[in-house]
Amino acid sequence: MRISDLIEEFIKDMLKTDDELEIQRNELAEHFNCVPSQINYVISTRFKPSQGYYVESKRGGGGHITIKKINVTQSNYIMHLINSIGDTLTSNEVDIFISNLLSDEIVTKKEARLLKVATSDNVLRSVPIDIKDSLRANIFKNMLINLVED
Repeated sequence: MRISDLIEEFIKDMLKTDDELEIQRNELAEHFNCVPSQINYVISTRFKPSQGYYVESKRGGGGHITIKKINVTQSNYIMHLINSIGDTLTSNEVDIFISNLLSDEIVTKKEARLLKVATSDNVLRSVPIDIKDSLRANIFKNMLINLVED
């Protein structure tokens, strides 16, 4: 497991007991024996509003970072995700979205497997390369729309 994954898992475990977490960037970096910019990277890439988090950073005088878990419904989460997806998606980007959906318990493992299979390079192998990522984005968005509860 990479250091970024370990830091993310550590923070998410702490958020399981409380929807708001206040951390000292330098202390967390020391705990993981990494540079503080690594903590910034993890927070900026894995704790975004589109992933259900609000992050506030205070500098100076032993500054801290506050991470709040935003309580959203499954339907709101999925609709926000759909709106944040551009016109194209790579296979790797789909994997990241699916991983987030699973970890936030928005989809089941079975639904995640179906999303992954339907958007895989194996399924899209006969599609010309110049439109493959566009088609993948359309398939993924349409499958997500069908997961939204009425």
